[in-house]
Amino acid sequence: MPVHDDRKLFELLILEGAQAGLSWETILKKRENYRRAFDGFDAEKMARYGQRKLDALLADPGIVRNRLKLAAAVRNARAFLQVREEHGSFDAYIWRFVDGSPIRNAWRELAELPARTPESEAMSKDLLKRGFKFVGPTICYAFMQAVGMVNDHLVGCFRYDEVGP
Repeated sequence: MPVHDDRKLFELLILEGAQAGLSWETILKKRENYRRAFDGFDAEKMARYGQRKLDALLADPGIVRNRLKLAAAVRNARAFLQVREEHGSFDAYIWRFVDGSPIRNAWRELAELPARTPESEAMSKDLLKRGFKFVGPTICYAFMQAVGMVNDHLVGCFRYDEVGP
């Protein structure tokens, strides 16, 4: 379903980056731990994290303890706040990559689903330019699917028509 809440968009962007190289199931099982560790994905709080907080995160067994991914989450919080300042909301910024409306694909088999698209490549390029990390085109496409920017349910799936647009 389309997501337009900045905090939820930020949470899913951070979780997609944390998932890189791992199974999505691993991250989903740790989601509540991430919410606790990252102060409910409050970007303003996360942007102020210093070395002491990073050290505490690295010692937290409830999350994936990858130094680069944790440092990227803090960097991404700072970049997120800059985007929000520039565009009024992260939602306004991120949805422009699909002209404000979900892309409705018509895949019949899972093998048809792409790992990246021109839209996810454009999003990745712009996010990287703005200082975000762990936002390659494949991660961006997974994010687009997670927040409803792309309807990739198979046409035979009961959710396909329900999700719309």
